[in-house]
Amino acid sequence: MGLSLKFPFSRGTQAAFSEGEGMLRHELLNAFNACMQPELFKDYGPNGLQVEGRPDIRTLVSGVTASRALIEAAIAQQADAIVVHHGLFWRGQDGTVTGWMKQRLALLLQHNINLFAYHLPLDAHPELGNNAQLARVLGLTVERQLGEQDLIFVGQPTQGAFASAESLAQHVQQRLERSVTLVSGLPQGVPIQRLAWCTGGGQGFFEQAIAAGVQAFITGEISEPQAHYARECGVAFLACGHHATERYGVQALASAVAAQHGLRHLHIDIDNPA
Repeated sequence: MGLSLKFPFSRGTQAAFSEGEGMLRHELLNAFNACMQPELFKDYGPNGLQVEGRPDIRTLVSGVTASRALIEAAIAQQADAIVVHHGLFWRGQDGTVTGWMKQRLALLLQHNINLFAYHLPLDAHPELGNNAQLARVLGLTVERQLGEQDLIFVGQPTQGAFASAESLAQHVQQRLERSVTLVSGLPQGVPIQRLAWCTGGGQGFFEQAIAAGVQAFITGEISEPQAHYARECGVAFLACGHHATERYGVQALASAVAAQHGLRHLHIDIDNPA
């Protein structure tokens, strides 16, 4: 059974419900870990169970970031667990529980909701990950993964080359429903046949993508150096939004695990212009 809902604070939600007997918290953790294999990654924060809630799981909510808005929406849906790409805890935090951290933790603990988070493992997964799912949304065929922890994906358009960097940017903007920042050094009239992409804050991988011989690189953000690299190296650089490029992986992961184990799953997208 499918359901589509709208929230005042949300860009919209998509849901796929399947009713079953549910599962225990440790069983859900094992299912996520078996898929994501977090032990293979050096990450910026803990992957797996970040906040312990009730032991029995029947309703699972997925979202990009463990924001207060997402937690409140999950509470409204009587969720037993939330799984996100951006969790609460990151390397370099001062360890205090004040302000926004106190507010989010208090909501989770008050309502006994489990919080799971998977960062780099969700970026790199070849089928359910952010990069793989972005390829699906944009109509790209994956040829290989490269770079540190296989976070750069390389491939080609499934339906044939894009006529120009501008046509690629227009296509991405339409599919992601988000404005795109394009900086291109690609010579006029040169079609785009090979691309690389890394969702979120992947702009630091641009030089490796250039070395791989691609004509365009897609990521979420742009920093000062990338504009110069694009112009000087004859490659197109597209910044398409950190959040916008990472909407799809956690939804795919939660949907797959929920379907396999008979959980009720609801994906909630809290819009973010970043």
